[in-house]
Amino acid sequence: MPDALLIKNALRVAVMDDAGTELSDADVLVRGREIAAVGPGLSADGARVLDARGCVVIPGMVNTHHHLCQTLTRATPAAQDAKLFDWLTYHYTVWRHLTPETAALGATVGLGELLLTGCTTSSDHTYLYPRGTAGLVDAQIEAARRLGIRFHPTRGSMSVGASHGGLPPDDCTQDEAEILRDGERLIGAFHDPARLSMCRVGLAPCAPFSVSPELMKETALQAKRWGARLHTHLCETLDEEAYCLERYGLRPVDFVESLGWLNDQVWLAHMVHVSDGEILRLARAGTAIAHCPSSNFRLGSGVPPVRAYLDAGISVGLAVDGSASNDASDMLGEARQAMLVHRVKSGVSSMPARDALRMAVRGGAAALGRDDLGVLAPGMAADLAVFDVSGLDYAGSAGDPVASLLFCGASHRTKWTIVDGKVVVEGGRLVHADEPAVARAANAACLDLLRRAGAIA
Repeated sequence: MPDALLIKNALRVAVMDDAGTELSDADVLVRGREIAAVGPGLSADGARVLDARGCVVIPGMVNTHHHLCQTLTRATPAAQDAKLFDWLTYHYTVWRHLTPETAALGATVGLGELLLTGCTTSSDHTYLYPRGTAGLVDAQIEAARRLGIRFHPTRGSMSVGASHGGLPPDDCTQDEAEILRDGERLIGAFHDPARLSMCRVGLAPCAPFSVSPELMKETALQAKRWGARLHTHLCETLDEEAYCLERYGLRPVDFVESLGWLNDQVWLAHMVHVSDGEILRLARAGTAIAHCPSSNFRLGSGVPPVRAYLDAGISVGLAVDGSASNDASDMLGEARQAMLVHRVKSGVSSMPARDALRMAVRGGAAALGRDDLGVLAPGMAADLAVFDVSGLDYAGSAGDPVASLLFCGASHRTKWTIVDGKVVVEGGRLVHADEPAVARAANAACLDLLRRAGAIA
């Protein structure tokens, strides 16, 4: 295999630097794991050449929140029209039957779909561990390695079951000492803080309604000790707000701040229901946000004040969230959704296409603490998404090919996706997975999980 990769003759290259540079009829040269050069007329002896005529090239997108196991429980009939707490209560009965094998399969489906839609880095939040089951995150990491995606798994947790006032059934929770031990094990085994790392492990108690304050505090201390990032769901629904007020006498932001969770090593999923004062506090703390538009709409949770977050200087990344609440791992589709909804929320000029794309790339990299991703510049990670905009579904958009990625297009599959300098999607197909075989296995696993839960005969 040649060490160099040359993407030639791109219709437009969106560099995604601070100046918003976009180049026409340009090339991108990759050497090894890094971008070597960007500009017109590049050449490299012995390089593999990808002819990108009619294509738009952007840095690979970054997905900041997912639940990969949920790809096996998409569109489940009993939860299609439920709000969050009811949706969770139903799905706990299904997810309690997860195994390392189904975790690996769900990861292959979800991460594969992300790669196909231009996402080159993804986080994950696995928080339900059936009693007696171990190795779910290990299995997901192995699936990510096979596919070739950059991966930020988090060791999630639930420790407060229904008998102690929490939402999940007791048999879907774990002992807190066990949770802390396994988090330390995963960080020791897989967390790589180096530049261009392919795997970084975070710690992620699920939410205020399923973990204790003590676990939140101890997890924060553990993350600080190991140099890992912290993640949780917060301010997703008004039900959560009422729970925190009733149980702790605090709004959710006040609650997590009291536990050491408002700082620049934390990124929070959703953040739909917040006050103006809380936005300023989040900005001062340097805490980032994972915005999950499709999931928030699917569950009727609401629309967060993303324009206000951005204007306050908060790092906001985009996220597909769990594939049982979206129900797709379509990163380009998520960027389009974000562009559209905030025009309703904040005014038609409040969310230009490039702002939405920037959240999907630069915002996501910042949320995950990555300064080596998100810009097509020498020395940065060689993570790129190449979209062919020469077809009928983009016809008539030649005036602005970059914006056409969000305004147009029936298919969101890339022509090529490149991660760490390696082609992992070619011609709109995964290089390292048999897509039809994976789909058949996922459908069989879905039916098996539903049968075990008694949801189908």
